[in-house]
This record gives sequence, structure tokens and C-alpha cells, in this order.
Amino acid sequence: MISESRAGSDMQAFIHALPKVELHLHIEGALEPELMFRLARRNGLDLPYESIEQARAAYDFQDLQSFLDLYYQGARVLVQEQDFHDLAWAYLERCAAQNVIHTEIFFDPQAHTGRGVDLDVVLSGITRALAEGERRLGISSALILCFLRHLPPQEAMETFEQALDFRKYFIGVGLDSAEQGNPPAGFRDVFARARSEGMRLVAHAGEEGPAAYIWSALRDLRVERIDHGVRCTEDPELVAHLRDARIPLTVCPLSNVRLKVFDAMSGHNLPRLMEAGLVVTINSDDPAYFGGYIEENYHAVQQAFDLGRDELAQLARNAAEAAFVSSNRRRYLLERINEVVDSR
Repeated sequence: MISESRAGSDMQAFIHALPKVELHLHIEGALEPELMFRLARRNGLDLPYESIEQARAAYDFQDLQSFLDLYYQGARVLVQEQDFHDLAWAYLERCAAQNVIHTEIFFDPQAHTGRGVDLDVVLSGITRALAEGERRLGISSALILCFLRHLPPQEAMETFEQALDFRKYFIGVGLDSAEQGNPPAGFRDVFARARSEGMRLVAHAGEEGPAAYIWSALRDLRVERIDHGVRCTEDPELVAHLRDARIPLTVCPLSNVRLKVFDAMSGHNLPRLMEAGLVVTINSDDPAYFGGYIEENYHAVQQAFDLGRDELAQLARNAAEAAFVSSNRRRYLLERINEVVDSR
């Protein structure tokens, strides 16, 4: 009989070895306190914390808005091209350490242009790091430009029109920030504009907002993936549609618990989503703030729900299937996953 500790150790090793694809990562949310302090010193900025430990202690959120307040405050230290490079590179090093082989990264241009930082500064820094990540670490990647839904839709349209000068750097658009009271339908025009430019379309919906917001993202914005989407279970018709249409959900378990969407991991509805046959993927959202990167998220759900290797492998395959990549790259991602699964 295998001991419980041995079984746990073996599962940890399996999760670590499993090639992973991340589809829901806000690059500004990968700003660890150590880097935040370093960039603040570089740019001569003051922080409201006396130490790294005090900064980490502030990461105790009551809801999404309390997190966003700190998130935007932290983004203030991102000023120079090198700052954005260093942020993206630090995340990619985490990816390499956790066997992430493809990542699709959100960035919030309005969080920076609103502070007077030019979009080319943001993109030049991030894309330089991503190119290095592919060359040096073998990690493929893509950028998705997100609109801040708490700002007027017209500002999103203006941001998109400006971003078209840098069209080659990003593959799609998304919608994030405070969900409550900011339904997707208000951004119908800018998403239609992005669709006309051949962009891939995603949106945050059904995190704190109701299942109706998921329907709106699908019908009004015509998105291909739903970011979060955990409240879909409030509407059986919606669950059936998501299953039948094979619309992926980019679920972020640790984030959901830290932002009080669920009181504890044991109360997360991930098992229900999986049992319903939905295309569920595991992601880290804003890992510097929520206590873990993608591997920690896999560990958390495995331990909470006693997931086996087949279930974990299916979560990884779901992400590869849902990625915005070429058919050849998708085949490679799936081959890498299956090689590990078959060998263990």
C-alpha cells in the first residue's frame, strides 16, 4: 500500500512534470513586491509600504475592487521600457521553472497610457521579453490587449484605434477590471471593430458578475473564450450551451478564493464544471497577489478535490486545445503533454 505522503509526493512530481499552457495571466498582476520595490527605486517613486513584508501583508482582499485598488497602485512603478521587460521576463522565468510551454498574456494599456506612459514603451518592453522567452526558454506566447470596463467604452475604442499602429504585437482583445455594474454589452462596438480587424476575442464574465454577463459576452461581444465564468452554473441552459459549443473557461482557482468568490477552495465549483463536460482550464490570473502561479493552482485543486492524473492531464489538454495557436503548434503542445502522461 502506498503511503499518503508518498502518493502526495508522486502527484506533486506529476504536476510539476506536466507541460502547461496558461491562458489567463495579467502581466501587471505578476509584479512581485521585490520587483515593485526595485522598480520604484529605479524610477524615484515612493511606495506606501516600508518593507516587502508590509506590502505582502496588504494582499488581503475583501473583493475584486479591493484588489484592483492595490493592483493599479502597483502598476505606477512601471514607467520605462526596461520596467515592462523586467516584469515580463520575471514571469517567463517562473513559467520555465513550472514547465509552462505556452502562455497568452493580458496587458492593460489604459492603466499605463492614463499615467502618461506611451503604448510603444509598454509593448516594446513586453515583446522584447517574450521574444527572448521563445528564443532562450522555448516558451511560445501571445499578447491580448484588455480594455478596462470601469472606464467609458469610448475610451476603449480610442485605445484600440491607437493600438492598431502596433497591430503586429497582439493577437486579440479582452475585457477586464471591475465586473459588477459594468456589463459586456457596453463594449459591443469596440469588440465589433476588433473582430473586423481579425482579432481573437475574449472577456472576463461570470466572476463576480451574474451568469447573464456570460450570455452577454457570448451574444453581444461574440467572444471565443470566457475568462473565469464560474457563475455559469447558476443557469443550466448556459452550462449546456458552453458544453455543446465547446467554449473554454479560463478558471483561476486561487484568485477565486482570495477574492472571496468562494469562501474556500473546498467550496469551489471546479468539480461541477468538469463533471458538466465543460472545457475548463487552470490559470493563475494575478499570481503575485493571489498566492501562486499556475503550478500552485494545479496543486490547490488537486489537493482540494483529490484529482487524479487523468483529470489533471485533461485540464492541461483543454488549455492546449483552447490556445490561440496554429494547428502545428497545438499538435506540438498536445504531444508534449501526452509524452509526459504516457511515461508516468
